Amino acid sequence: MELKDFIAGNYKEQYKYSSFSPCKINHIFTWNDAQINVLLEEANILLGQLNAYTLIVPNVDLFVQMHITKEAHTSSRIEGTKTEMDEALMEKESIAPERRDDWEEVQNYIKAMNEAIEALKTLPISKRLIKQTHAQLLSGVRGEMKQPGTFRVSQNWIGGSNINNAFYIPPHQDEVEELMSDLESFIHNDSLNVPHLIKLAIVHYQFETIHPFLDGNGRIGRLLITLYLVNNGLLHHPSLYLSDFFEKNKGAYYDALTVVRSSNDLVHWIKFFLTAVIETSKSSIETFNAMLKLKDKIDSLILEFGKKAPNAKKLVNYLYANPIVNISITSSLLDVSPTTASSLLKDFEEKGILIEGSGFQRNKYYIFHEYLDLF
Repeated sequence: MELKDFIAGNYKEQYKYSSFSPCKINHIFTWNDAQINVLLEEANILLGQLNAYTLIVPNVDLFVQMHITKEAHTSSRIEGTKTEMDEALMEKESIAPERRDDWEEVQNYIKAMNEAIEALKTLPISKRLIKQTHAQLLSGVRGEMKQPGTFRVSQNWIGGSNINNAFYIPPHQDEVEELMSDLESFIHNDSLNVPHLIKLAIVHYQFETIHPFLDGNGRIGRLLITLYLVNNGLLHHPSLYLSDFFEKNKGAYYDALTVVRSSNDLVHWIKFFLTAVIETSKSSIETFNAMLKLKDKIDSLILEFGKKAPNAKKLVNYLYANPIVNISITSSLLDVSPTTASSLLKDFEEKGILIEGSGFQRNKYYIFHEYLDLF
């Protein structure tokens, strides 16, 4: 099918409302749009460059963990969660009680992403993996009453105070299972010869259109982008997350998805998606460059620690994944007394590696500020 001939679906009359029934997507897609070719080529080149960085950076998993935290923070913000990036990195006890619900949602996203990436070693992207990841995402948080890990068995809607004034009403619950099976088949249908990034753009659109869960669809749909890239070898490590681009262009993001359903304009959405990959890849490459420069600077400073250098190096490695630390964490990490931990943190502060962030005499915490600023 030519992309310009794509039919998104049609509205079906239900009891007192109409729901959108999307067409299935497990078929060939072709196009004659030169701009798509240009965007696709640039996106693939930049994605390859980003992947190369993750293969040469020492201990890359330490740095990748920060990318995951950033994604969890940003993807959750798109859905209205108020947690800030520094709060996402703190322990629960350090979070104001009225902000802990939001904090827990971000932590669940981090766990869901990490567990899903690990599950890819033995389980392909599938309805089973999607449900499993969704169950973790909503475990013990505000959405736990909305059937975690289960495709919906009732109608949902987007926007509006009720179904009668909703902005968008996804397909009826009786269609969800079949539509998700079609989506899964499309993901794994290698005979279609559709380039991965084009296929991924269509997968994301279709998932958000189906809206298979009662809650968490946006976060799961964006999380699936990274899972697809890793599962298909476009990235060896989960280092590309589009949520930052989507949040900065939130109106355009929602409009691009909506225009497919309203005008069958899948081409516009694919161009928007490829642009997101291009801009995010550029940004991620810049971040990795900055991280390597900072790492060289910190490595030089660690040499000045003398006998403390082994513990200083261990602490720095911890900071690359967790750039906010306190005396208790440092003491436990290094298996030293709180006094020794406090002394080392003071040394880090004097050398400008850490800054004290609480402003209090007690319950101090320290921030690896130059590194955190990169995110």
